[in-house]
Amino acid sequence: MDINRALRTAAKTGEVQYGMAQARKAIESKQGKLIVVASNCPAPELKEQKDIPVMDFPGNNRDLGTACGKPFSVSVVTVITAGDSSILSGQ
Repeated sequence: MDINRALRTAAKTGEVQYGMAQARKAIESKQGKLIVVASNCPAPELKEQKDIPVMDFPGNNRDLGTACGKPFSVSVVTVITAGDSSILSGQ
């Protein structure tokens, strides 16, 4: 699975949220299906939680933003619904 393509597809056809605050809210509400964390994310507690699966993105926050098709840095992406993406099946 190409993680960049899967993230871009999820961002276009599904529902995703960006940022650490949104990820924390999704963890509290058990709403998210997957959390994707950039290698330089400053919130290690996101990786330690057990409620939602966590995927380590191989690049930094700029690479993660680019993978999602955004012109800004993204430290954390929370997948709520995957849409046409295969990101949830390729963990």
